Amino acid sequence: MIRWTNPSFFKDLRACLAFITILPTGKNPVYSPLGMIRFFPVVGLIIGALLVITDVLASMVWPAPAAALVDLIFLVAVTGAFHLDGLGDTADGMFSHRGREQALEIMKDSRTGMMGLVAVVLGLATKLAGIWSVKINCSPVQAMAIFFLVPAFSRAAMIFGIKYLRYGRKGGGTGKDLFDRRLNSKDFYLCLIPLGLSLFLGSKGLILIFGFALGCVAVLKFYERKMNCITGDMLGAMTEVMEAWLFMVAGMNIF
Repeated sequence: MIRWTNPSFFKDLRACLAFITILPTGKNPVYSPLGMIRFFPVVGLIIGALLVITDVLASMVWPAPAAALVDLIFLVAVTGAFHLDGLGDTADGMFSHRGREQALEIMKDSRTGMMGLVAVVLGLATKLAGIWSVKINCSPVQAMAIFFLVPAFSRAAMIFGIKYLRYGRKGGGTGKDLFDRRLNSKDFYLCLIPLGLSLFLGSKGLILIFGFALGCVAVLKFYERKMNCITGDMLGAMTEVMEAWLFMVAGMNIF
C-alpha cells in the first residue's frame, strides 16, 4: 500500500524529479538514489501530463507537423537533454569497435563523436516521426492518453535495466549509486500505474504494453551481448530509445 503521508515518499519523489528533469522541486532536495528508483514512472507521468498540455496548446496554433516538433522540443528541454547526452555517449562507446573497458572509457569522454551525433539525430528524428504518427493516426483522446503514458513507460524501463544488468564501471560514475543494493518488488509497484491506465486504451494500450516488453528485452539483450553490463549513460540511452520506439509503436495505423 502506498503511504502518502510517509515523509520519505515525497522526499524520494522530489529527489527523482531533481535527478531526471529540470522541473522545480523546492529548496535543497535530498539526493536519494535508492529511494527514487521506484518513482521513475511517476516522474514520467508528470512529464507526460505536461506534454499533453504542450501538445494541446501547440495544436491550437500550428498544424500537426509543427505541433509535433514543439512536443519534441519540450521533451528535450524538460530533461535538460540529460538522456540524450547518455544516448550520444553510449553510441560513441558501443559502436567504437573496441573492447568493453575501452568502450566504457570512451563513454566517459564529454566530447561527442560521429556515432554519438548520428544516434542523437536518428533518435530525435524517430521520436518526431512517432509523435507525428500518433497525432494523425489516433483520435484526440487516444493521442492525449499516449502522450501521457509513453514517458512513464520509457522511464520505467530504467528500473529493469538496474535490476537485470550489473553496473559496469569499477571506479564509479553517474549511475553507480543506483546499484548499491538489489532491487525487489517494492521498486516496481509504481510501474503498475501506467500499466493499468494503458488497459483503458483498448488495442492501443495492449500494443503499448507489448511494445514496452519487447523493447525492454531487446535493449537489455543487446546491452548484455555487447557490454555485459550497464552504466548511467546506457540507462539514459535506454530511456531515449524506448520513448522513440513506443511513440512509433503507438502511432501505427494497423489498429
